[in-house]
Amino acid sequence: MEMTPTALALLGLLLAAWTAGAVWFVVGSLRRTRAARNARNTVRRLSRMIEDSPAIPLLVKADGKIEGPDRLAAWLGLDHLPGYLSELDRNKAGLDEGDLEQLRDAVRRTQKTAAPFRMVVTPRGSEKSLALRGQLANATIASGGAVLVWWFDFSESQGELSRLRAETARARNDFAALVGLIEAAPMPMWFRGPDMELRLVNSAYVDAVGAETAAQVVEKQVELVEVVDGLNAAQVASQALKKDMPIERIVQATVGSQRRTLRVSDLPLGSEGVGGYAIDIEELEEQTRAFRAFRAAQRSMLDQLSVGVAQFDEDRRLNFANQPFQRIFNLPNSTRVDPPRFERFLDMARDASRLPEVRDFPEWRAELAGWFQANAPVEESWTLPDSTHLRIVAQPMPDGGLVMVAEDRSEQLALSATRDTLLRTRTATFDSLFESLGVFAPDGHMQLWNRSFPAIWGLPEEFFDEHPHVDKLLDRISNRLARPGQRKAIGEVVRAATLDRKERSGRVVLSDGRTLEFAGVPLPDGNGLLTVMDVTDSTKAEEALRERATALEEADAVKTRFLANMSYEFRTPLTSIGGFAELMQSGVAGELSDQGKDYISAILASVERLSTQIESVLDLTQSEAGLLPMAREDVELLSFTTHLVRTREEAIEAKNLTLDLRGDKSAGNVSADRRQLGRAIGNLLDNAIDATPDGGRILVALGRRKSGARIVISDNGEGMKPSELARALDGYRLEGSDGKDGKRGLGLPLARQLIEAHGGRLEIQSEKGSGTTATVMLP
Repeated sequence: MEMTPTALALLGLLLAAWTAGAVWFVVGSLRRTRAARNARNTVRRLSRMIEDSPAIPLLVKADGKIEGPDRLAAWLGLDHLPGYLSELDRNKAGLDEGDLEQLRDAVRRTQKTAAPFRMVVTPRGSEKSLALRGQLANATIASGGAVLVWWFDFSESQGELSRLRAETARARNDFAALVGLIEAAPMPMWFRGPDMELRLVNSAYVDAVGAETAAQVVEKQVELVEVVDGLNAAQVASQALKKDMPIERIVQATVGSQRRTLRVSDLPLGSEGVGGYAIDIEELEEQTRAFRAFRAAQRSMLDQLSVGVAQFDEDRRLNFANQPFQRIFNLPNSTRVDPPRFERFLDMARDASRLPEVRDFPEWRAELAGWFQANAPVEESWTLPDSTHLRIVAQPMPDGGLVMVAEDRSEQLALSATRDTLLRTRTATFDSLFESLGVFAPDGHMQLWNRSFPAIWGLPEEFFDEHPHVDKLLDRISNRLARPGQRKAIGEVVRAATLDRKERSGRVVLSDGRTLEFAGVPLPDGNGLLTVMDVTDSTKAEEALRERATALEEADAVKTRFLANMSYEFRTPLTSIGGFAELMQSGVAGELSDQGKDYISAILASVERLSTQIESVLDLTQSEAGLLPMAREDVELLSFTTHLVRTREEAIEAKNLTLDLRGDKSAGNVSADRRQLGRAIGNLLDNAIDATPDGGRILVALGRRKSGARIVISDNGEGMKPSELARALDGYRLEGSDGKDGKRGLGLPLARQLIEAHGGRLEIQSEKGSGTTATVMLP
């Protein structure tokens, strides 16, 4: 059948459409195949990424079924992942009952509220720490209230966290201990922030600045250290932070109420700030000053010694040498500026010829250097080329140094030789003395004696060669004493001189009639010297003199009694003469002529004068015999002396004299017999008036001294020669200023006796042509 063109055309179109559809279908299939392949690769890659991720998902459906990779089963210690959430507890593996129940509650709560949850579980028999994060699953993953739970293994993080927590706890404890230590520290401590403001202070800081609390100090920024050289404490701390190095300084600060010396340290702490502390070194400074003063005083004292002393330090360098040491070894002044070492010192001393001559000097010098390592002091004797003898003592010190002592014994050796000569001279001198000498030691044994000592006791010299004890000596001489009991007196004198260090003496009579006088004298060396002297002749002369003195005393007593009796005998007729003369003067015997009245006045004046002389003789004799009665009372010197001067106004005016009385009440009072003291001073005034020419001048001065009161009576008369003054004090008459007999009879001796009876003293100074001065000293 033949097809029409139309049909062919339609058939062609159908074939073309089918071909196009087939091509389109093939192309779509290829596209879908490629998309499926890409999707499968993506799913495989995502699955691999989930497998390698640190978190494992677990899908929990509403009916309790679970879906998840088997890797989660390995984390839980299971062979495979079960089908339900409740099967995760397998007794020995999986989750324990408590964790599983908590997980189910959290899943149910999320299913109901869509609230996410977090929890941590630990599988049974495992040390893994698993963190769970649950959330409602997306509808594309599962519908119907499924929950997606992500499991994270943070065991390593948990270990690290535990370690960090432990370290944090340890650091916190260490910090608390450090804070407690800082708080308990006795020194002020503080911390500044990066802004250099105080952030933390301890209690010592609070007490030092006188604040109440640490918060108050921080709030008010109370600084302990004051501004020094224009920089305050914060500025100094800022410098320490900038330089990143500690700054230490010594400053004065007020701690409490006292000024103290502090050693302040600022320590940079990086970007955190600056820490600081202050140490009170006031006592250390005082000890340092005391040590320096002690060392200076010690060295000053060593300079005053005659022994040379030098100190070498641990480096064997000369640290100090006193003046005698420098003089002994002739050290130059440059050693003070540049101290030499020990070996150099020896070289310098050798150059100055101040070392002994040795054969091998280097070897000898090395030997001396070994003194520094010696275990004990070393002592040597050096003889220098100029015959100087030195005693050298080297004392090694614990610090490795050395103390060297040099003593010049040249003079000592010379003195030793001189001493030997003196001993021989002393022995010869002892033997030549007239006295008998014996020296006893403190133990009683005889040490030395001269030749006359055995002879005076009549003992053989061989007896003393054994240096006998004093008791043995007394036994030998007891039979030569007139009274053997006197041997004890000799022993007591020796004992007092040797043991008691006291001087004693005595006298014994020998059986042959001789009298020996002995004395014990302590010697500086601890021994005692016994001196014995034959005083037989002097004893006889003393007895004769004593008998003569007794006779003279008896004669003087007879004279005293005679004068006293005569004085009383003279008073009776004088009283009668004076009485009758007064009666005649009164007119009882009739009216007298003018010449008769003159006669009667002369008689009365003579009677009064003679009565005064007799009374003076009586008082003088009683005073010499110590029988003068004294009625003591308090006497004010100023009024008392003024009264004595006024009673003599007529005599002063008669000669036109000027009497100058000087003194005030500061002269005070004295305890005296008013009558007797008045007679003594009155006699001195009368003598001054009599010795002063017409128109002359008399000075009476009162004063007070430490020893008592002083009365000075001075005139400008002609004065006396020393011989005349001696005669006046003995009671002889002298001529007055008018050439007639004066009144210096018994006045001066009586005045001296009366003043001495008061415990005072009378001093008279006179010079011919310059007047006389009498000074009375009263206690």
